[in-house]
Amino acid sequence: MKKIFKLFMYCYFVLFCTKLSATSSPTLHMVLDKGVVVIETFTDKAPKTVKRIVELAESGFYDGLTFHRVISGFMAQGGDPDGNGTGGSGKNLKAEFNDIKHERGIVSMARANDPDSADSQFFICYDELPFLDGKYTVWGKVISGMNYIDRIPEGRGQNGQVLSNPTKILTIRVK
Repeated sequence: MKKIFKLFMYCYFVLFCTKLSATSSPTLHMVLDKGVVVIETFTDKAPKTVKRIVELAESGFYDGLTFHRVISGFMAQGGDPDGNGTGGSGKNLKAEFNDIKHERGIVSMARANDPDSADSQFFICYDELPFLDGKYTVWGKVISGMNYIDRIPEGRGQNGQVLSNPTKILTIRVK
C-alpha cells in the first residue's frame, strides 16, 4: 500500500511540475543600444504567436534588425529583415485575437490587410489605441524599459518610415 501511495505521489508531482512548466510564459529581454526592454509574454492568450516569437528570438532572427516605423503617440514597429515593412521570416501566423486592450506598452503583431498575414514584425504601443483592439494579435507587454522605447526617434518618412539611423535591436533573448 505504501508503494502504491508513493508511486501515486510521484506521478502527481511529475504531472504537476509538467503542468507548471507548460503554462509558464517566457520573458523576453530585448537589448537596444539605449538599454534593455523586458517583455512579458501572454502564452495563455496567444500561444502560437508567443511560440513563434520565442523561436525567432532563440534563432537570432531579430539580432541587428531595426525599428523601421515609428509614429509618436502611436507605436514603434520592428522585426522586418528588409527594414522597410515588407519582409518577414517567411512563415505567416494565424491570428489569435484576444481581449487584451492595446494600451501603453502592449506588444502586438504587425500584419497586412489579411488578419492571418502576421509573420515576424511586431509593434509596441505608445498610448491607448482602442481602434486596434480585436484586430491585431496582442502577445506581450513591456514590463521594464518602456523609457527606452520612448527614446526611439520618430520616423520622418511617409507613414512613419525611419529614413536614417534607425534604432537597432541588438538581441532578443528568452529569459
